[in-house]
Amino acid sequence: MTVTIVLTLIMCALLFLMIWAATYFYPWERLLEFFPKDIEEKAKLHKPPFAAAPAIGWIIMVLCMLGFIGVIVYGGWDGIQRDYTFGQFLVRFLIILFGVKAFDIIGLDYILITKTQFFQHYIPETKGCAGYHNFGFNRKEQIRQCIMLPFAALLTAWICTLF
Repeated sequence: MTVTIVLTLIMCALLFLMIWAATYFYPWERLLEFFPKDIEEKAKLHKPPFAAAPAIGWIIMVLCMLGFIGVIVYGGWDGIQRDYTFGQFLVRFLIILFGVKAFDIIGLDYILITKTQFFQHYIPETKGCAGYHNFGFNRKEQIRQCIMLPFAALLTAWICTLF
């Protein structure tokens, strides 16, 4: 269980690093679609802090994505070494995936967007936007992801039991 919790915390840290890279280095304008509409509109005026910033942002984001894959692979490899059953793999991956989803909803959507000035610090054009007080603006997307997570955990657990 300790390994599972550590892997979950690593995934949460990687997600935060990815959000920070996307916010500060501004590698891709389409990332704004994850924000409320009023923030998205004002943030379109924002420019990267320096010319090479988007390239650095992409590098950090790709490294984070590779880190996500590494966490899942390590979680599977560790379970194989410990002779996990399908059920044990399933519980591990459900804990990891729903732990990260809880961090996303509570830590990022609720605390970072609605309670702090995190994004306004990096994208000052968005100061005063009402969307920063609109917790749940992406409710449909979050629900869709929560519905898909058990299937992802089932598939990953099944793949791990093949080894």
